[in-house]
Amino acid sequence: YVDADLTRLTQVFSNLLNNAAKFTERGGRVRLAVQLMEAEVVVSVSDNGIGIPTHMLPHVFEMFTQVEGNLGRSQGGLGIGLSIVQRLVQMHGGSVEARSDGPGRGSEFVVRLPVASSLVGNQPVDGADPVRPTACLRILVADDNLDAAESLAMLLTLEGNETRMAHDGLEALDVAATFRPDVMLLDIGMPKLNGYEVCRRIRQEAWGKSIVVIALTGWGQEDDKRRSLSAGVDSHLIKPVDYAALKKLLTAVTETRA
Repeated sequence: YVDADLTRLTQVFSNLLNNAAKFTERGGRVRLAVQLMEAEVVVSVSDNGIGIPTHMLPHVFEMFTQVEGNLGRSQGGLGIGLSIVQRLVQMHGGSVEARSDGPGRGSEFVVRLPVASSLVGNQPVDGADPVRPTACLRILVADDNLDAAESLAMLLTLEGNETRMAHDGLEALDVAATFRPDVMLLDIGMPKLNGYEVCRRIRQEAWGKSIVVIALTGWGQEDDKRRSLSAGVDSHLIKPVDYAALKKLLTAVTETRA
């Protein structure tokens, strides 16, 4: 058996099954298989849906990853929720792998979890990279992509932070005024008020001068970075976000406020 948090593993497999159904046409096949292989429980979720281009496989667990090509209907982000899946599996000392033979040839996600008897002293198996909660920060995630905002907020919450979300510029200002975050993760291309103007207005408030503002945006030209700096943004990260780079910035904030 697996020594695991039932709620978290339910999130993992419901997410994988929902993604499989989302990217498989009506009448297609979604299959879940479980087997014991030596000291691991291996769970596979496969489908015969749209598949994944080979060059995208290393990136599907990154936030904001998109399916390439015209699929005939809006599918949203392929990586929506997959970053959470990966982090939750890692928390259990396991791993998750994406497989596909290419577009139109389906996909498979393989989750490997150590059986309870293989965990000595509750230590993860070799090679695992479990998530360890860090000191709590108050973080506001402002992004008009609801799925991406929720995925990022959940990841940050899992790591011990207190989070709030906003989905347009005016809402971001309102939430910031009441929540008073330590850090604001700010999309630039939001409706009602863009991220540049949001940051400018926050910096005009006494409570907003000390907030660490990190832009998370698809706008990555040098002029975009200069405009961020001019508006008062502290760091400018480009989507798809490198979570390790973001976590490094958050760790630095934690250390300066310890």
